[in-house]
Amino acid sequence: MRRTLMLIALSAAAASALTAAAVAMGSGSGGLTAPARIHVVEHPVTDQVIDIGAKGDSPGDQLPFSNPIFNWNNTRKVGVDQGNCVRASTVNGRWECMWTTFLPRGQVTVEGPYLDAKATTQLAITGGTGEYSNARGWMTLHLRSDGNFDFVFHFQP
Repeated sequence: MRRTLMLIALSAAAASALTAAAVAMGSGSGGLTAPARIHVVEHPVTDQVIDIGAKGDSPGDQLPFSNPIFNWNNTRKVGVDQGNCVRASTVNGRWECMWTTFLPRGQVTVEGPYLDAKATTQLAITGGTGEYSNARGWMTLHLRSDGNFDFVFHFQP
């Protein structure tokens, strides 16, 4: 009986410790506490379409990339991104993209469409690390006249 009580007490203590650790890991990393906006500029220097399936521009083609990210006024490198887009529709000029942007205070992941005919589109912020550990919201993607892309992250905590 005494051994059974000791096992129950040890199990309860272990469960308590695991719960406390999980709560600490979930809330101890900071994260966003108020709406925020970050504007950076991507230089698409590595973009190259890989032709998959039917010859030429066709659904399934891939666009992997890893590009430098510059500050909002495009004067200083502040990070990089990496990801991939898949051609979803040539008729509608649509790619489906997902990538991670590595910034000094953490990483932000996004997912959503890129439209050939539109200079501006929005993607969902799907997560993050570091300062962006509880990130959600959207990113506005805008093709600039210089061929680079504005990434404007709109965070909602």
